[in-house]
Order: sequence, then C-alpha cells, then structure tokens
Amino acid sequence: MLEATVREGVLRLRRPETRWLSTGWNGGRSRGDAVYNVSVPEGFARTDLGAYRDERLASAGFGDGKQRPTDAPPTLFTGVSMAHARGARYGPVVAYATAGLSNPAMLPMNPDGGEQASVPEAAVAGATDDGSSTTPPGTVNLIVATTRRLAPGAAENLVAVAAEAKAATLLQTAGVPGTTSDAIAVGDDPTGEPAAFSGSATPVGAAARVCVRDAVCASLRSRYPNDDLPGPAGDAEYGVVADDRAAVFEL
Repeated sequence: MLEATVREGVLRLRRPETRWLSTGWNGGRSRGDAVYNVSVPEGFARTDLGAYRDERLASAGFGDGKQRPTDAPPTLFTGVSMAHARGARYGPVVAYATAGLSNPAMLPMNPDGGEQASVPEAAVAGATDDGSSTTPPGTVNLIVATTRRLAPGAAENLVAVAAEAKAATLLQTAGVPGTTSDAIAVGDDPTGEPAAFSGSATPVGAAARVCVRDAVCASLRSRYPNDDLPGPAGDAEYGVVADDRAAVFEL
C-alpha cells in the first residue's frame, strides 16, 4: 500500500509512481512517489505555501520523493498535530486521517424554523472577508489510496465517496458534516488491476467508506480523548453556519 513516515510534524505517504488527485492547496492531478500532510503551528500566517512546504519537507528530511519535473508533491495542511494521524486498511484501499473540529461548517436543515447550530455569531471571526483563515484551522484531512488502477472519472468519484463517508461519520460522532478547511487526496496505482468504477457498491468504493470511517473515528478519539468535541455539543470558537435560503424552482 503506502509507506507511512512521520517526522517533524510532517506525514509522508510513499509509493512509487502513484497517480494523485488532490482537493487541497495547489491541488489537481499529479504523479509521483509521495503525498504529504503538514501540521502548521498556532498563529500560522504564511501565504507563500510553496516555499513553506519546501522548508518543512527539507527540515523533516523528505527530499527523496521523486516527482515528475512539472509535478509538485500533493500537500495538505492542518492545525492538527501528526500525533493524531491514524490509518485504516481494508481490501484494496487504505485511508489516513487527521481530524480536528475547531472550525465546524454547519448546515441546518430548517434554518427558518429555529434549528440552529450552537456556533456563536462570533464564530465567523475565524475568517476574513476574502475567505482566508486568521486562526490555525482544525481541518479533517483525508488521504485515500487504492492498489487498483482507476478508470477516467473514478478518481474524481472516489473523492466524492470519501467526502460522503467523512460527513456521515462526523455527523454521527460530532453532529457536524465537516469543517471550513477540509481537504482530500486520493491515489491509485497505474500498474494495478483495473477498476472501471469507484461508487459505494464497488470493491474500491465500499472499502474506502469503511477505511475513511474508521480512520476518522480513530483520529477523533486521539484528538479528543474525553469526547470534548467542539461542535454542537459545545460552543466552537470558529466556524460557519449556512443558514440562508436559496430560491428553489421547477424546471
């Protein structure tokens, strides 16, 4: 699967010639030997994330991940310590998660009927007008990889499957579907057994759901050992509530 190494607050997951698709900073498609999850310090305010990534990888001694010349290694950032990173493996899939909930993103189903998340009005102080964060986000970062060779479109669908599993898990455990800064990277093996689809009923999709659930739960137990989750059960200091109404119409 993936060789996992944690040093200096950086998680490196490595497998030769993996195809990656990332929703994080500078994301998109790439191909190379490694993907990274980097823990940032409290008060982090750097905007030159490429330079910061290179500094952190060099400091951790991760200069050996060979990427194609045009591909930078996929890198996710989080305020969660890598001490809380957890992995789960099932069938042809492995998933790694770091889960923090200091900035929940709530979506009440009945905003006009008094259903409100317990995120105070001051919660929006965690973001500026341009959407940038002024505090280290908790973030739920996921890295999901399969030994299968995914057909065109299947990697994109696996992102959706992983996001759905993450949201279902967080709703059950913490009452929130995610945070304001979640990111996902998925990888597949271009030399593996072909997989035409990755939906929930396929071997890849079903395994991904199980792995994401168990990795997220394990990371939450590590991060919040006393179940003191900063979601609706408490008052999260930072976060957002989507309590507006859209105009609905028939076609």
